Amino acid sequence: MPSRLSFGPTALAIGALLISMASYQAGAAVAKQLFPLVGAQGATAFRLGLGALILLLLRRPWRSAHSHTGWRALWGYGLSMGVMNLVFYMALRSIPLGIAVALEFSGPLTLALFASRRWSDFAWIALAVIGLLLLLPLRGHAQALDPTGVLYALTAGVGWALYILFGQKAGAAYGPDAVTLGIAIGALVAVPAGFTHAGIALLSPALLPLGLGVALLSSVLPYSLEMVALTRLPTRTFSVLLSLEPAVAALAGASFLGEQLDTLQWLAIGAVVAASAGSAWSVRRPIVEPSVN
Repeated sequence: MPSRLSFGPTALAIGALLISMASYQAGAAVAKQLFPLVGAQGATAFRLGLGALILLLLRRPWRSAHSHTGWRALWGYGLSMGVMNLVFYMALRSIPLGIAVALEFSGPLTLALFASRRWSDFAWIALAVIGLLLLLPLRGHAQALDPTGVLYALTAGVGWALYILFGQKAGAAYGPDAVTLGIAIGALVAVPAGFTHAGIALLSPALLPLGLGVALLSSVLPYSLEMVALTRLPTRTFSVLLSLEPAVAALAGASFLGEQLDTLQWLAIGAVVAASAGSAWSVRRPIVEPSVN
């Protein structure tokens, strides 16, 4: 008979990823308020530095015994996380949130393309690509995009792809502690960059509430939930589900930053939502088939 209950872990992973994306983009909106005070580098230092301290105090990963065979994946995961966050916030200085995430999504999308085998996979990816292209300002005012900001966002896409690949291996080797250790490693990139740019302004008590908000919304909660998804979903499925990220970013930009969307961009949001729903359905389909004894 069909083993329908086996879909439970997949549903949990998909739900965790959706909450993670909403939290991540809300945190990015809060972080932009710190840019005039400590720069993008300082906001990244708050995000990963405070995030690492919170998780280290809560989880105390040094109490657990871990195999040393996955240390390369762990450092790859942490360093890619640090670089990805830093260059993404650098991109947000000059291009809108939704557009930055759409460009950054080139990394997960490339993974999805390489991992695809069936025509239906390419159909969902194609729909996601159409939605992403519609989100980009390609209709007459693309010249307004800052080339440096675009380059930073595309670099963040490379970091995002490496984060996915290394994150799955680190999660398999270190379990939930991979997130804590990974953020601590990422902080080794972000915190020196933040202090180099902002100096002792990072130590201002007045900025601590915003810094904690960024750390919790953009690091502690989303990365913990993403690890749940990373260790339960195939690379292709995880990557295509992330096609929701530009849509969530566009909504966050409209809600918190006053970035207005036109009708075509709302249609683009519908396209990426449909692509994500199609990907989730394709995960379930083989699971609900009758088992062979």
